Amino acid sequence: MFSRLMPREGRFYEYFDKVATKVVEGSRELAALMGDIDQLPSRMRRIEQLEKEADVYTHDTLELLHKTFITPIDRDDIHALATRLDDILDMAHSCAATIYEFDIQKLTPEAKHLADLCLQASILVKDGVALMPDMKNANRVLEICKEIGRIEDESDHVMRAAMARLFREEPEVRQVMKLRTVYERLEDMADRCYIVATILEGIIFENA
Repeated sequence: MFSRLMPREGRFYEYFDKVATKVVEGSRELAALMGDIDQLPSRMRRIEQLEKEADVYTHDTLELLHKTFITPIDRDDIHALATRLDDILDMAHSCAATIYEFDIQKLTPEAKHLADLCLQASILVKDGVALMPDMKNANRVLEICKEIGRIEDESDHVMRAAMARLFREEPEVRQVMKLRTVYERLEDMADRCYIVATILEGIIFENA
């Protein structure tokens, strides 16, 4: 009953979906980059372009929020979801930029694994966002959020194993520092996906 009485300002959901789509595209570019570092220049440029496009949609969302008196969900939730979605893509760009700036010539299987996990989580984020306009999808959204949490936990395990192997097997100190930073960026990206999942959970609990 409550969901039928909610205001139908659909543009918020449209903007969320557009940003989430950019997040998936950027995550896919990053995962491809981790599999073939020779593609770094073109992949990084594409991620940067996607980040700029997502920034426009995020700005539009926040501008609409200021102009809308009655919102379909809590105003703070709209602000948090808009900015936190954008954070995921920001971190993807930061990771690619780190590889470029540090002049990293070779990546590891663990870096690719972490990037693939980030891509999986990003796809789930998009799936969850796409279901948000209809609270009949509440249970499915909660399942998606739970799966994002599982992926974030897996990324923690992969990160710890990667760091252990790096310190054990890499003799070059500078390379250790460089790859450690890449791992941290990727782990941060997975964390940002989980943050979005917690926001989606909160919205469901408040409105379903």
